[in-house]
Order: sequence, then C-alpha cells, then structure tokens
Amino acid sequence: MSEPLVGDKIDQYELLDLLARSGMASIFKAKDTSDGQIVALKIPHIQFESDVVFFERFKREEIIGQKLDHPNICKVLRPKEKTRMYIAMEYVQGRSLRAMLQEKTPLPLDRALAIAIQLCEALVYLHGQGVVHRDLKPENILLSPEGNVKLLDFGIALDASARRMTWFGLSNTIGTPDYMAPEQVGGRRGDARTDVYSVGVMLYEMLTLHLPHESPNPHVLMRAKTTDEPTPPTIHEPGVSPQIEAILLKALERVPRDRYANAEAFLVDLRNPSAVPPRDAEIDRTRRRRIRIPSRVAVPVIIVILLAGLLALVSASHRKPGHAPHAAAPTQSR
Repeated sequence: MSEPLVGDKIDQYELLDLLARSGMASIFKAKDTSDGQIVALKIPHIQFESDVVFFERFKREEIIGQKLDHPNICKVLRPKEKTRMYIAMEYVQGRSLRAMLQEKTPLPLDRALAIAIQLCEALVYLHGQGVVHRDLKPENILLSPEGNVKLLDFGIALDASARRMTWFGLSNTIGTPDYMAPEQVGGRRGDARTDVYSVGVMLYEMLTLHLPHESPNPHVLMRAKTTDEPTPPTIHEPGVSPQIEAILLKALERVPRDRYANAEAFLVDLRNPSAVPPRDAEIDRTRRRRIRIPSRVAVPVIIVILLAGLLALVSASHRKPGHAPHAAAPTQSR
C-alpha cells in the first residue's frame, strides 16, 4: 500500500485534489463515482496505518462522527466498503477560522458572536449526545462563504457510550495548549464546561487577536492556566464592552464550577449580551491576573535586590561618621 495521490481511486472515491496535509493525515477533495457527490477524504499517512493507538483514535473519530447529525457539525459518511483506513466527510467550501485569524484583523463583534453562537448551538446538540469534543480550536472550525460554521475532528472526543478502556489506549495528547481548559492541564477528562472554555478562548481571540494566557513556552502557558487569571480583553482591545468582557471572563473561569454550567447558559448571554451586567468591579480587581515577573526571572531579580541592600548596609557601616551623620539612624532604629 502506498501514499495516495491525486488521480488515485480508493473504493468508490476518486481523488481530485489535495486540500490539506498534517503530520498524521492528508485531506483530499474526492468524487463519489457511484453518485457524483463531492466529498472530503481524510487519509492517514501510511506509517500510521499499522499503529494500534492511532487506529483506535481514528476509528473513534469515525464512529462518533457517523452518529452525529447537526447543521453545524461536519457530516461523516458511510462508504459502501473500505479497503484501507480513511474517513469520508461532507465537502465544505470555505476556510478555517485559523485562516481568517491569520489576516491579523480583529473580527467585528457581530461576526465573532455569530461564529460563537453557532459553535454553542453545535455543542448543545453534541453534549446532548453524550459527546465532549475536548479539542476545539480554530483549525477545527470551518467557515463557509455564507458564514455557516462546521465543526470537525473528533479524534480525542469523550463519548459517554464508548468503552473506557478505549480512552486509556489513546494518545497522551489531550488537547491543544492554547485552547485547553485548566482541568485538562490537570489531567482530568473534562466535561461540557471544558468545551465552553475553549469557545471562550476562541471568541477572545477573534475580538483581540490575543489569547487569555500567552507564552511561547507550553509548560509556562499550561501552568499559567491553573494559577493566573486571564488577561482582561480590554487590555488588548479597549473597545470591548463591559458586557462582552463579563461574558468572556465567565467562560474563562479557571474553576469549572464558576464557569457557564453548559453551552445553553453560554448561548443565552451570547444571544443577548446587552442584558449581561458588567463584571463586579471589586471581583474584577481581586481576581484579575496579577502582572508579575515570571518565576524564571523573578528569582534572579530578588537575589540582586537583596545583594544590593546588603552591600548598601556594609558600605554604610564603613562610612566615617562625619560623612553621613543621619544615614545610619533609620537602620539602627529598625
């Protein structure tokens, strides 16, 4: 078996064009020769086809996808027969949310809210089916020219109906650091509130082109998610209203019980943000992420300050009394 190429035929599908290639799979535009339908085929690279862990994850993605039916979730199709590993999906014209964000221009509020609302509508349905996505990120969100959202990639989704042993057999990768909820960082499986957090991160990014926590070091980033409050969006984009800021900060609460309880509750505020009271000023002051020197820098700085103080004391003790008659008095009084 060889790597698929444009022009090849796999079962009932003819490969027409290469749409994308990742580290683990390629996605082709293809034609179903039985009815002429245009579809997308996700085909793993050949070196992964014999990997048992990868097979479990890939199979899980197909099984979950085939049981879902919602206008904001990419449909997974059922081929007549399969002679190799692949997932057949509906073909969606458009681009990813990531491609849109790479234009380096914050989205207008109404556009960003429309995307977040459609994502939450998909999540209400998804969670009702007992599925938690757990890897929501701009790369997994497709946007049609008409503005319709399509959610895809259920490779690490949590399915309440699946065997728990299948979960333990999967990869250690349980999300993408920038969009992972704090409880995922702590090794918990996550629930509906985990997906709420990820949508909150994406809405924050759409409006500010920044992330609530930012660091080039993934370990520092993940630690910050569990110890620091998110940076208020108005720090990056002063035009964000107090109501939208309140919505974002509630979706991004570190402790799941303080977050929106589910996608339905999040959806209520997204549909009518003007009805959301601004965040309490006192809570805002006490819970905002403190601006502090990173630990890797703070320790050397503290040492320098202490040494400087020690040298100053030593220097003062060696000065002649006539040079600084009042300098030692405060030190002695302490």
